[in-house]
Amino acid sequence: MNERLKSILDKSKRIAFLGGAGISTESGIPDFRSSDGIYKAQKAYGVPPEVLLSHDFFENYPELFFDYYKKNLIYPDAKPNRAHKALAKLEQDGKLSAVITQNIDNLHQLAGSKNVLELHGSVYRNYCTRCRKFYPVDKILSADGIPYCDCGGIIKPDVVLYGEGLDEQVLSNSVRAIRSADTMIVGGTSLAVYPAAGLIDYFRGDELILINLSVTPRDREATLCIHEKIGDALSFILESGSDD
Repeated sequence: MNERLKSILDKSKRIAFLGGAGISTESGIPDFRSSDGIYKAQKAYGVPPEVLLSHDFFENYPELFFDYYKKNLIYPDAKPNRAHKALAKLEQDGKLSAVITQNIDNLHQLAGSKNVLELHGSVYRNYCTRCRKFYPVDKILSADGIPYCDCGGIIKPDVVLYGEGLDEQVLSNSVRAIRSADTMIVGGTSLAVYPAAGLIDYFRGDELILINLSVTPRDREATLCIHEKIGDALSFILESGSDD
């Protein structure tokens, strides 16, 4: 256990958490932005993930888009790990005010977190681009190629693709949560994807904690840097609960 981390969290009254792919990799969901993910996409499709998951690619090559999307972004059998559960417990204890996530896998909600701000949307919400009818993820998974609505429109995942803007309300709520926090935990992200990475600039509190396996561009600004798996770093939070 990191005693300094425990000490900071014990005295914190309003914590905001900003998380990235590193928290989901511990649940077996690979990071498509990793060197391995980029290599596999390039080898199989001839272009990197940033192209495959772009708005233009979705519009122009929907069959290839969904082939890559279904194979690489939907993991219905994934389960919340210790990090998800620890954050949910912090919220239940009245310490954590918001989970702000770049992930689209719904694992924070499955762990019990209530105030989850999904910057990049969710694979579990899908809508018709023509009539706006909503569909569950099963509609995407069961489709043979491109998923179509009853009206004939293409069903699009409610995720933010490259070239699309973030939801203004989610972004505004995220900024508000960070501005009002006395402690901010940033975990499982290299802080390389904008505008999400820029949210750290709105923090005005006392304690900035960065938990990531690799060094980030903001390590120097942190009160505490922990270079290990976020599940390992936060596991002590569960020691007094029943989730261990």
